Formats: sequence, C-alpha cells, structure tokens
Amino acid sequence: MEETDRGYILKEDVEKLMLSKPPHKRYEVVKDLFIFSCFTGLAYADIKKLKRSNIQSFFDGHQWIISRRKKSDVASNVRLMDIPKRIIEKYIGTTRNEFIFPIPTNATCNKHVAKLIENAEIITEQKVTFHTARHTFGTMFLTEGVPLESLSKMMGHKNISTTQIYAKITSQKISKDMDLVTPKFKAMEEAFLMAI
Repeated sequence: MEETDRGYILKEDVEKLMLSKPPHKRYEVVKDLFIFSCFTGLAYADIKKLKRSNIQSFFDGHQWIISRRKKSDVASNVRLMDIPKRIIEKYIGTTRNEFIFPIPTNATCNKHVAKLIENAEIITEQKVTFHTARHTFGTMFLTEGVPLESLSKMMGHKNISTTQIYAKITSQKISKDMDLVTPKFKAMEEAFLMAI
C-alpha cells in the first residue's frame, strides 16, 4: 500500500481554534462543524447526512452517533463526548427537517476553514481543508491512546490497514508510550546502576 501523508492539526491547534472568535458571524457554523469533525471523525458528507435518528443512547448509557459512511457504506459508531454534544445542542431547531446541521457547500466550508485557521494563527506546513478535521481526529485520538482497532471502527474504515496510516504519526505519541513503559524497567535500571 502506498504511504499517504495525512494532513492534520495538533491538539493544541484544535484548542486554539475552539477559543478563537470567528472574524465574521458567517464563519461560526463552519468552525463548529470542523471542531465537531475533530471530535467525531466524521467526514463532510457524513455530517451533511447526519439526522437526529442517528443519535442514540447505547448499551453503556452514553449517546452515540450510529451511522454508515457515505463513501464506503461501512458502519461508523462514535460515542459522543461533551464538545460534539454541545455543538449538536447549539443547532437544535435550525433546520426544517431531520438533519442536525445547516451545512454550507464543501467549497464554502474549505474557504471558511482556511480563513478560520489563519484567524486563529495556526501555522501548518500543509493546506488545511475541512477533511483535515477527520485526519486530526485519527491523529489526536491515537496519540491519546485509543487503540487502532477502536479507532478503525469509529472512523468506519473497511480495513485496519487504512487506519494504520495514522500509526506512523507524532513523536508525541511515541514519547507517551515510552512514559508508560519506562517505570516497568525501573527496578532493572536500579540493579544495573548498582552493578556498575
């Protein structure tokens, strides 16, 4: 499989974007949708077709988005955290149908995302589009320790090999993994230091 470099923004950048004030009111819905995607992994097409019926209480008592990806028709089940829940609540009653969000075109979203990223003073090497939010979700949640198998299921990937693209990411993840394992070698290190 050919390696693909997935563009993403860092967790700190997501927070920066969340705390920034949009330069104009018309950018607000795109900012909210981009952040929603950063915390659900849903692509533009999947957010566009998202209906109230897709939000369900599940076996664990939490609310979940139960849907199928438009691109692949693969199930994508994502537990809702508080941030995306609040965004959903914000838009209740703003559409005249079952759809959750009033969504501008993908081209408009991409244009607004570029402006929002610039406004929040987020510096990136790659162009940030609306789809960057999906890759940010994959990167951010893998870095925070969500197992590859769980991430694959949430993102609605047909094959785990697609999700593994995110596994080659961030030194931050490697550092966190090493922080977890280092204490397990403490006794061995102490014995070695006494021996030399």
